[in-house]
Amino acid sequence: MFEMQWPWLLWLAPLPLLMGFIAPKKRIEAALRVPFYQHASQLEQQNRLGVGKRPAKLLSLWAIWLCCLLAATNPQWVGEPTSMPSSGRDLLMAVDISGSMEQTDMVANGRRITRLMAVKKVIGDFVTRRTTDRLGLILFGAQAYLQAPLTYDRNTVNQLLQEAQIGFAGRETAIGDAIGLAVKRLRDRPDASRVLVVLTDGANTAGVLTPDKATELAQKAGIKIYTIAFGAESMEVPGIFGSRTVNPSADLDEGTMIAIAEKTGGKYFRARDLEELDNIHRELDRLEPIEMETETFRPVQTLFYWPLAFAFLLSLIFAVIHIWQGRATPEATTGAEVKQ
Repeated sequence: MFEMQWPWLLWLAPLPLLMGFIAPKKRIEAALRVPFYQHASQLEQQNRLGVGKRPAKLLSLWAIWLCCLLAATNPQWVGEPTSMPSSGRDLLMAVDISGSMEQTDMVANGRRITRLMAVKKVIGDFVTRRTTDRLGLILFGAQAYLQAPLTYDRNTVNQLLQEAQIGFAGRETAIGDAIGLAVKRLRDRPDASRVLVVLTDGANTAGVLTPDKATELAQKAGIKIYTIAFGAESMEVPGIFGSRTVNPSADLDEGTMIAIAEKTGGKYFRARDLEELDNIHRELDRLEPIEMETETFRPVQTLFYWPLAFAFLLSLIFAVIHIWQGRATPEATTGAEVKQ
């Protein structure tokens, strides 16, 4: 439907008439000296041209004034109410993009890929399935930053995840800072809907907050944390005397990850390949949703620019006509003088 945000401004429509009564009128005194014939002819010509166009001039000025006034009321078109999802949770995902995530110990379709590429694939599918949750994304390396605030726009969250690159936040790992940032974003949300999923492949080596201190803050805020330790346990690498088997996840701090999950009422998961990582996220899919208050909104489209554009167009036309008349009048007067 159509509505105006400040309709009371329309009461100002008669203001130009009111100013006509309030403004002092000029006093015209009788002239004692008769002007020359050429001057009198010029005045007569201007008067004859102006009398016929005065109603159109007044109508144009009134139209410009009313259009400006209508634009000032901020007219809007309000659409039909749209309901938001009535169940779900506020779920933040903290994804490690430190230097160790470029380790190529994952296999997809018969070829080796980096850990970050594997995370993008699995978590991307997880994001698109969370239709009733409000999702957010935290990326962390040596620093932690909020890449996507809590939103129902899953496509945007997934796109921002796919655009993440190793080194954006530094080469080290600040798990504590990532949890602290999540606490800041989730502490004002409903109690039963505060969920954080932390995925990392290493240990805390940077940041201001330690994982223990950050876990304590999350525990006080009632935030449930699910931790995922990611990375293969064995990998064949070529050497001088042939290939050898190494553990690319030797730096993984599983003890800290387990403690974070246990203290906050969450759960610890270990993912050694894409299949295990996908199974973990499908288990997270089975979390019971909570009931939330139904939210509705009505899309609003502002329309003030239409009357404003019409007023500008009328003003432009009025100015052009006024300039043209000013140029045409002297020509007519000169013709009368030549005739005389």
